[in-house]
Amino acid sequence: MKITDLLKLDTIIIDLQSETKQSVIDELAGKLAQSGRLNDEAGFKSAIVKREEQSTTGIGEGIAIPHAKTSAVKTPAICFGKSVSGIDYESLDGQPAHLFFMIAASEGANTDHLETLSRLSSLLMDANFRSRLISTTSDEEVLEIINQKEQEADQEEREENEEQTMRTSGVAKILAVTACPTGIAHTYMAADALKAKAKEMGLDFKVETNGSTGIKNGLTAAEIAEADAIIVAADKKVEMDRFDGKRVLIVPVAQGLRKPDELLRRAANQDAPIYKGSKVDSKSEETSPKGRLDIYKHLMNGVSNMLPFVVGGGILIALSFFFGIEASDPTKPEYNPIAKALSDIGGGTSGAFFFLVPVLAGFIASSIADRPGFAPGMVGGLLAAQSNAGFIGGLIAGFLAGYVVLGLKKVFSKLPQALEGIKPVLLYPLFGMLITGLIMLFVINEPVTAINQGLSNWLQGLSGTNAILLGVILAGMMAVDMGGPINKAAFTFGIAAIEAQSFGPHAAVMAGGMVPPLAIAFATTFFKRKFTDTERKSGFTNYFMGAFFITEGAIPFAAADPLRVIISSVIGAASAGALTMAFNVTLPAPHGGVFVIPLVNHPFLYLLAIIIGSLISAVILGLWKKKLN
Repeated sequence: MKITDLLKLDTIIIDLQSETKQSVIDELAGKLAQSGRLNDEAGFKSAIVKREEQSTTGIGEGIAIPHAKTSAVKTPAICFGKSVSGIDYESLDGQPAHLFFMIAASEGANTDHLETLSRLSSLLMDANFRSRLISTTSDEEVLEIINQKEQEADQEEREENEEQTMRTSGVAKILAVTACPTGIAHTYMAADALKAKAKEMGLDFKVETNGSTGIKNGLTAAEIAEADAIIVAADKKVEMDRFDGKRVLIVPVAQGLRKPDELLRRAANQDAPIYKGSKVDSKSEETSPKGRLDIYKHLMNGVSNMLPFVVGGGILIALSFFFGIEASDPTKPEYNPIAKALSDIGGGTSGAFFFLVPVLAGFIASSIADRPGFAPGMVGGLLAAQSNAGFIGGLIAGFLAGYVVLGLKKVFSKLPQALEGIKPVLLYPLFGMLITGLIMLFVINEPVTAINQGLSNWLQGLSGTNAILLGVILAGMMAVDMGGPINKAAFTFGIAAIEAQSFGPHAAVMAGGMVPPLAIAFATTFFKRKFTDTERKSGFTNYFMGAFFITEGAIPFAAADPLRVIISSVIGAASAGALTMAFNVTLPAPHGGVFVIPLVNHPFLYLLAIIIGSLISAVILGLWKKKLN
């Protein structure tokens, strides 16, 4: 299938009118909807935006490839748009984008469609091809240029396949694997960038792509054995155990696209650590990378998978309060069956909150020990929850189960090869659950339950200066690194407080997280002369980012001017946190921004605290920042 089978005259916009990233997404999606390629325009745009949240599809070199694979697509298609003046699309190289290819893949798109879309990504690596597209003046010419380039690429591919059969001797043998979350664009563009640079450097090179259509050009065991080094440029999980004992560079897929020269030189010089797979060799004294004490990564794996239970369950419980604080209790006069249903689904003994601690522990353990750690982690987390060891007990259970299973992998590595098949289905779960469960029951649960009860009593007893100080600290932490480890530590503490039935601390946490983007929005509005036109446009979007509790909206401004932006954000966020605690605001829902403010006990005071904190930051930043020359 050719690219022009998916790109037609009625899906080409030769002169885009958009000036911002969101508006260009709207304009391209509107063209696809107008041409009858979509079932649900709003659903498709939502899928596009969700993909952009993972990482920008503005890949640099003046190109953006927004894409999504969703049931909102009726017929797989490509929409092309061109902007001569350029549009700020948050590209990887910071430059405006001129060429836009919006890829719409249906949920049931066949292999031919996805391979065609992937080929487009590869063709765009040619600077001459891009230049011709930018200079074109008609819809028909766009199709002609793409057809011609596709024919040239087919010829080059045939010649390359012929060369592939002859392995070069006397040069470094480098292998690579590329993979991005959706497997449509970055996967293949990174592969092509590495392939082109390897050819230029005269390296013996092969790259495997893990895309939407599956694994292509897979690496064989013989090729891996002969390789001098391997580059894994991936943002999703790929099979790694096959590289045990080889020198492996592990980087994000964007680096394969942006830094192929550096990666290949490092690989050719064998400047890479030796990878140790999860199947530990009895002669090896090193543990696998999964066993390294990467506490933050393991914790975030647990928190991110637990979050849907916390958010969904928390909001449902909060909604039940609309009928009365005790309306879910059948023994109370204000009892309401709808309130009880909401409370049971959100919490109760089998609702969403019931799974909070087991899911946290299970995914922490699986981050440490891969899939064999999941079941022991879940069981350990369940035992912690049932003994009222709570959030802290779940954290301990997750790390305990993960490292117990890693230890079992070492011990069982000495068993005969014939027993390899029963390890994941019998030995790891049996002994992992047994050891984790015994330690939780007889060592961990009792003291941690006491600690958890003490924490709960302390949180419930906070008042006056102590409560305000806690609000200052938690809210200020949310603004320090805006989504980084310090921010996540404060957010995790807020969730632990909710789990302990103390709803004040998380109100300060969310207020602190909303302030930085709102402050940027206010500053770019009230101090226009101190920001560029691009910054003012980006600043406007922070009204929405802040309102939805997306602190990361302020990161581009913090990266450009860290001292002023971070210090002013921390001061404003801490002020909002202090006011929130002083007003005795409680928030039973852990996320949602303005959508959950009606669920707090003092919604107007809460809004006032957030606005005051945001204005404080905005004024500090606006006065501190120098005028543009």
